[in-house]
Parts: sequence; C-alpha cells; structure tokens
Amino acid sequence: MTLPEIVLPKIVLPFDVPVLLHPVVDHFLIALPVVILLLELMNLMMKKKAVGGVSFFLLVLTVLAATAAYFTGLADGKEAYPALADAAKTALAEHKLLGTYILLGSGVVLFFKLLAMTGNKALKALYILVLIAFVIALFKQGKEGGELVYEHGLNVEQVKTLDDEIFDLKDALEDALAEAKKSTPAPVVPQVEKAPAQAVEVAPVSVEKTPAPKTEVVTPSAVASSPMESTGVETIPSPTQEATMQNVAPAEAKATVIPSENEMPAPQ
Repeated sequence: MTLPEIVLPKIVLPFDVPVLLHPVVDHFLIALPVVILLLELMNLMMKKKAVGGVSFFLLVLTVLAATAAYFTGLADGKEAYPALADAAKTALAEHKLLGTYILLGSGVVLFFKLLAMTGNKALKALYILVLIAFVIALFKQGKEGGELVYEHGLNVEQVKTLDDEIFDLKDALEDALAEAKKSTPAPVVPQVEKAPAQAVEVAPVSVEKTPAPKTEVVTPSAVASSPMESTGVETIPSPTQEATMQNVAPAEAKATVIPSENEMPAPQ
C-alpha cells in the first residue's frame, strides 16, 4: 500500500542537527506510545484521573520526540544519500514519507486524548483505537529503519569508507586504462596482395553419335523362297511343309511318263 505524498514546508532550524542522533530518538519515540497504551488499558479498569494525567504528559513528550525524530532523520538522510544505491534511495524516500505521517499522527493522537478527557465513552474508545494504530505505524517504521541500516548500510561509517575506497580505485583504473591506450601503438596489419585470377580455357569436346546397328528381320517366306543361298544356312522345313511334301511325293511317283513321238525308237 503506497501512502499519498505529503510535503511539509521547509523549516530552517537555528542550529545544526548532529548526525547519528536519529536512532537514539527513534527508540525513545517507539517506547513512549507503548507505555501510554498500557496505561490507558489499565485505566479502563482503575478509572484514575492521575493515570490519565500521566498518559497526557507522556503524549506531549511523544509529540516532541516525533518532531525530533523527523529532523534528525532529515540530517542523517542527507548525509547518507549520495553513497546509496538506487534501491536504498527508494527505501529511504518511503521511510521519510512514513515518518512524516508519524509526525502528524502524534498530534492527532494528542487531540483525541483531549477529547477523551471529557468523559465521553465513545470518544474514549475512539482514542484507544487511534493510539493502537499509531503504535503499529511506529513498529513498521522501526522495521524499515533497521532494513536501511543492516541491508543498505545507511550511515554505517565502515560502509562509507569502503565505498570511498572503491570509488578511488575505479578512478585510478580508468586513468590507467586511458594512459595504456595512449602509450600503446596501433598494431600494423600486414596487407596481403591478392594473386590475379588466371583465365582457364576450356576446349570444346565434340561428341560423335555412333549409328545404331541395323537389325534384319528374316521372315519365313524369305527363308522358303531362297533355301539354297550361299550363306550356308540350312533351312529346316516346318511340320506343315513336311506334311505337304509327303502328300505330293506319292502322286509324283505314280505318274506315268509318256514319251513323245520324237522320242519313240524307230521300227527295225
């Protein structure tokens, strides 16, 4: 939960506030309201005006302690702010804002105490509730203040000394690097001459196509018409041809040859 921003008018004190006085005042500020709350709870049963008077006096001291805590916190914050990291600066700003609310809240608690002293029970109960809320805010503020010291090193002398030494070492390192760059000559990069590219002539290669061999198809009719060619190939007759030759052969054998007149022998 983020509290609304409150900016108080700047007040210039006639004296300088000592550094590292803020923790002392804070412990005193936290203790007073706790004692006042215990007295008020006891006085609900005792109902003594003297107890009410003591609690009123302690509330006045609480307002003064809250004022002192606010100004001592400003002094310590200004002293430690330059050496803080970004996260610590954000936490310090939130701590200051809550401290401003506590300063104003102390006056509100004192006002409700005056109303409760009239004897009105409703105002008395409301005053107790406001006092409890004020005590809770003080505990929260004390927790955040401890985180600023133990986690972020706020106003810790040893941390400040180490930060100063680290800052000096960084400056010395930057100066040494700058001098080293000035004194070191720039490296000479040898230039490599590129060999000229040689042209490679590629002779054209002619590819001659080999003619495909001609294939002669021998049909059975051609073989039958020229069975006795000089190629020396003997033609084997097919079964049909054999049967035809067998049928024709007997007919030719039975045929009677009649000689002609010229061929007949002369009579003796």
